[in-house]
Amino acid sequence: MMWNKKNKIRINLPSRINLTNLKNIFFLTSISYFIYISIINFENIDLQLKIRNSRIFASFAFCILSILFNGFAWTHIVKWLGLKNNFKDLTSFYILTNSLKYIPGGIWHFVERFNFLRLKTNKNLAITAILIEPYLMIASALLIGSIGLIYNTQLILLIIPAFLLNKNTIFSLVVIFARIKNKSIKFLKLTKSKKEFDSSINIKNLFPLKSFVLEVLFIIFKFCGFTFCLDVVFFGDYINLIYIFVVFCLSWSIGLVIPAAPGGIGIFEACFLFLLGNNFPQYIFIEGLIYFRFICIFSDLFLSSPLLLKKLIEKF
Repeated sequence: MMWNKKNKIRINLPSRINLTNLKNIFFLTSISYFIYISIINFENIDLQLKIRNSRIFASFAFCILSILFNGFAWTHIVKWLGLKNNFKDLTSFYILTNSLKYIPGGIWHFVERFNFLRLKTNKNLAITAILIEPYLMIASALLIGSIGLIYNTQLILLIIPAFLLNKNTIFSLVVIFARIKNKSIKFLKLTKSKKEFDSSINIKNLFPLKSFVLEVLFIIFKFCGFTFCLDVVFFGDYINLIYIFVVFCLSWSIGLVIPAAPGGIGIFEACFLFLLGNNFPQYIFIEGLIYFRFICIFSDLFLSSPLLLKKLIEKF
């Protein structure tokens, strides 16, 4: 709140930026942009999915493997944070809850993982494991995406998030991500005391190297799945894979930071097309993005369905 002494007019200034509204605006803008690009290229799009095409199955296989790497990475993150007991079901539980991100609301995989870890460890460790995992994915995606410095030297800055992920900065990262995802995890209450936080987790190594390597493999295998979807459309035509890979990493990272839709649907696609610009025919990439999105969703459901069925059988 501020007074303009000359005109004596009272001016109200916002005390805090509403992140929830910004995320919603970004989501609606992304969806609108993706729909707009799709409409103006509609005549050129030919969505005839060839299910017998080996490229489709190859894309599906790489997406399956990427999810497994993602689950292993989360398991090692929990262990890095100080999980004392060796629970063998962490990876399978992560894969099981992965499908919950497609349920409207986009928070149920957070809820299940939080409740699961809280019973096995403590609240602070559970919150940290939930929030650090997407940050780890972003840091790894940006690090390998920094190869784009061959096009723009400023992209060397993409390596910074990876260096921030260490034992000494973990509390600050969790606080920042808690604010970014304030609506998604408002049911969680992270302790405000760093001393209390440090006493509830037991990080031995400075950097989660195993988890980071696994997340790098996750991004690479996910991108391989994406390239096979593009290959269905391009039919072997040459494309600059390094440039596409950089755009993929940046778009994937943005989609993780702003999860305003179930599974980030629409945000990744819109960011990819926006960053791609007019360097390639966009209608071709729209087809590839649609194929890739369906394969990603089907991969999550394919892996989680047997685990979900097993859990229901054991329950009854």
